[in-house]
Amino acid sequence: MANHKSSLKRIRQTEVKTLANRYYKKTARTAIRKLRELKSATEAKTFLPKVVSMIDRLAKKNTWHKNKASNLKSGLMKHIAGLA
Repeated sequence: MANHKSSLKRIRQTEVKTLANRYYKKTARTAIRKLRELKSATEAKTFLPKVVSMIDRLAKKNTWHKNKASNLKSGLMKHIAGLA
């Protein structure tokens, strides 16, 4: 176990950030799944900006790699284009 004050604080901060990141990642994955299940092109087009915003936020915080975020967004765009 760590003995320094700074390392103990770092452990506490890491636990908080881990929980927050887990929540945001799970929320984004659920939104992506929901978007892929939509059959209506109009509903999907209105829901897409919210999902893209979630993905961009995770990439900005380095929770997801920027290339992973780009691949996800590209796949969602192709999916919606196929619905129309």
